[in-house]
Amino acid sequence: MTEMLPRPAAKTLGGLLEERAKSHPGRPALTYREETLDFAEVRRRALDCAKALHAQGVRAGDKVGVLMGNRIEWVVSNFAIQYLGATLVAMNTWYTQRELAYVLEHADIKLLLAADSLLKYDYASMLDALQPFSVTCPKLRTVVMLGKRRCGGAVDYERFLASGAGVADEEILAIERRIDPEEPAYLLYTSGSTSHPKGVLLVHRHLVENMYDIGVRMHFTPDDVVFMPLSLFWGMGCMNFLIGPWAHGAHIVLQEHFDPLEALNLIQRYRCTVFPGTPNIVHAVFEHPEANRFDLSSVRKGTPIGSPPMTLKLLQTVMPLGIRCFGLTETHGFSNMHDASDPIDKRSRTEGRIMPGFQMCIVDPETGEALGPGKSGEIRLRGRIMKAYYKNPDATAAAFDEDGWFRTGDIGQIDDEGYLLFMGRYKEMLKTGGINVAPIEIEEVLLKHPAVQEAFVCGLPDPVRDQIVAAVIVLSSGMRVTEEELARHCREQLAAYKVPRRMRFATMDELPQTASRKVHRLRLQTLFQPEPTE
Repeated sequence: MTEMLPRPAAKTLGGLLEERAKSHPGRPALTYREETLDFAEVRRRALDCAKALHAQGVRAGDKVGVLMGNRIEWVVSNFAIQYLGATLVAMNTWYTQRELAYVLEHADIKLLLAADSLLKYDYASMLDALQPFSVTCPKLRTVVMLGKRRCGGAVDYERFLASGAGVADEEILAIERRIDPEEPAYLLYTSGSTSHPKGVLLVHRHLVENMYDIGVRMHFTPDDVVFMPLSLFWGMGCMNFLIGPWAHGAHIVLQEHFDPLEALNLIQRYRCTVFPGTPNIVHAVFEHPEANRFDLSSVRKGTPIGSPPMTLKLLQTVMPLGIRCFGLTETHGFSNMHDASDPIDKRSRTEGRIMPGFQMCIVDPETGEALGPGKSGEIRLRGRIMKAYYKNPDATAAAFDEDGWFRTGDIGQIDDEGYLLFMGRYKEMLKTGGINVAPIEIEEVLLKHPAVQEAFVCGLPDPVRDQIVAAVIVLSSGMRVTEEELARHCREQLAAYKVPRRMRFATMDELPQTASRKVHRLRLQTLFQPEPTE
């Protein structure tokens, strides 16, 4: 078995690729469809792309947008941007035209690399509708497009690459060596729940260091093959499971957009050992009606993040070294996670211990008083935190308390062994009859019922109690249960005020979602019709 690689000497993302191309030049690095590149080939393509960007006027500090699915050009463009000391703006492929226009303008994007389309999203037409860019996106100078169609004025990707032929490799490498590791590498826009997403500036040093430490906890080695169904524009994609594996010399297999049957084929074909995924992705693959036709025995590691019962089932059946984790875009990836060797009881129901480079405390969100083990409060962090919210000094200042702790807005508690138990967003906490209620506690009870696949608890306005507890239930395939049966199940395990007074059965497709395809808990109320009046 190959041993884990030592910590990289590099402190920048471009430096990390240089290091891997020297230490493991012929090792498989990246697969997309029928093409596999080794680290030396990725470096060559990234340098060629960087030369083209430089020829187009991109300089240190400039913002370069990337709008495409998971493909080799996304990864190559990212590292090309890093070689120049520019900042990657990873753009959500699910954006509407309005959202695309907002990020192009707010991020001050100078050059955009975009596919012409992906699934139902027609980026060429969206960009045409935003013309003239001098009015809608005044900083945008160049659009480079992949595919058969282009918006007005766009440059073909191959022609773009050819424009860098007169730039020497050494000119690019000299720029890379001058990059300050404390400068931004990524500008990622959080989906959040506000009217406009916030842009989060993330720096080279923290990305390289935290991603290596994440790989240590997950026991990554150069022998690992990471299946990548997560969108690269999402922090979990472009941080934890792009930089993390490459910090350890692992091979990444890209899926352009998630499809469960194709995922099964890719995992079997490439003998993938690592499967990072959100609950909906993991469930769609391992519970697929044709899953039994495929050999998935190579999968050992991953992130079966979901309800504790679902996590435990996956750890016991398909992902023995899987881990749970906690983190935000603002924390350069995971701030808490398990070691893959932690006891299965801890890995199934907690979010792990604090990562190197971080400090954590739990405080009363109203008084700021520090709370001890077993007490629930807001999770606050210090250490590898974002540089700032881009062009939003007020939000940046509000994100930190007077002692420099970052306010996560999440509720949790720490047990006697230092493991974090995540309990939900502070804004999602319910208050019924003056008593605080954590949705996760009720959800865990509902999930113990054999008919329930997923459960999501929210509060509904009530003139007497302020809020009443409501639950949205997704049933397991082929199962049936009544509201009264579920209420009785809850009454056996919960205080009366925690038992849902209203329930709604739904499918996963009916649930409101954020831009990153998580369940939008603050909009669950919209699934409930008002109670009829007398």
